[in-house]
Amino acid sequence: MPEKTHVTAPQAQHQPMELSWENVSEPGAYVDVGTGELYRIPQEALLQGASPVIRKESVRPARLVQLSRNPFIITFQARMLACEHNVQPNF
Repeated sequence: MPEKTHVTAPQAQHQPMELSWENVSEPGAYVDVGTGELYRIPQEALLQGASPVIRKESVRPARLVQLSRNPFIITFQARMLACEHNVQPNF
């Protein structure tokens, strides 16, 4: 009796949406597309008036991509996701 084979179509990867700091509205792990730096933003950081407040000043505008909704994602996994989004990790 021949074995059944399953053929699956390749999954289409969606291009992640780039965000600025002002547009980050949910917790997660974000990578800066230009620098490859990882930012872990917990829910507490997004509460209005709560500490810690995230501040970063730069001449160039930040372009962030959310790698995961989990701010505490394992670093290795975050690196792999950054590479999948064509971002050279710098963390």
